[in-house]
Amino acid sequence: MRPRLDLVTLDSPDPDAAARFWCAALELVVSEREDDGRWVVLSDAAGVRRIGLQRGATRSGSVHLDLVCGVDEFDASVEHLVAEGAVALAAPRTEPYGRIVNLADPDGNPFDLCAY
Repeated sequence: MRPRLDLVTLDSPDPDAAARFWCAALELVVSEREDDGRWVVLSDAAGVRRIGLQRGATRSGSVHLDLVCGVDEFDASVEHLVAEGAVALAAPRTEPYGRIVNLADPDGNPFDLCAY
């Protein structure tokens, strides 16, 4: 199985302030909060995850995609993405929510692969 798009993640120096804005702008609610507010997920009224907010430096265009796969598919998915031209920006790591690897596409656009 190939990875699938999970949500669009916005980098923000203040994820809580960003969450207040996007919740008000799009009628979303905070559905997840981890790592002392470093990571916040906003969902719609049906519980569908729509936007991720991650503490980090912002710059124009500082958006990245989060792809998701099963835990048992993680290593094969990383191999598949790298074979297609992705570059690992850091070694895969384990976080409280699962496994993650930071990658970039052939044009240098960052994205993450997460296995929850």
